[in-house]
Amino acid sequence: MERLSQILWRERDLLELLLYRLEVEQLVLASGRTMWLMRAAREVEQTLETLRETEVLRAVAADEAAGLVGLPPNPSLRELAQHCEEPWTTILLDHRAAFESVTRQITAMADANRDLITSGYRSARETLLSIGDEDRSGYNPDGTVQGGPAVSRYVDRSL
Repeated sequence: MERLSQILWRERDLLELLLYRLEVEQLVLASGRTMWLMRAAREVEQTLETLRETEVLRAVAADEAAGLVGLPPNPSLRELAQHCEEPWTTILLDHRAAFESVTRQITAMADANRDLITSGYRSARETLLSIGDEDRSGYNPDGTVQGGPAVSRYVDRSL
């Protein structure tokens, strides 16, 4: 049980690190400083990869713990907690509650980041479409560019 608890602590730390890195990514997106966006996204991916590796270790440790208390392989934390003695019952239930909480926060942050990326992409696309010799508002069914009359644009280069 002790090995399982240590792995659960490691997984909790990684989930909190993931939440932090998602928040950093959100701040970069919201600030418009896209120079750091790839780095922030790479750090999120690295954390996810480490988390996947830790999940494998947790699954092995949980199976071992299940064998000790007479449960079949692949038990949930709740099932393990119900079949353990104190203090393990409380410890496992605390881990479970922490996982639920941080998972909700991660989901909300990831959804917000996805919305920011989508709106940024849409804004960039509209800006790019409005620049040029033609109003390129889309494509015809045959794949040719659908455009309107040429429009003059003034670009303030003093910025």
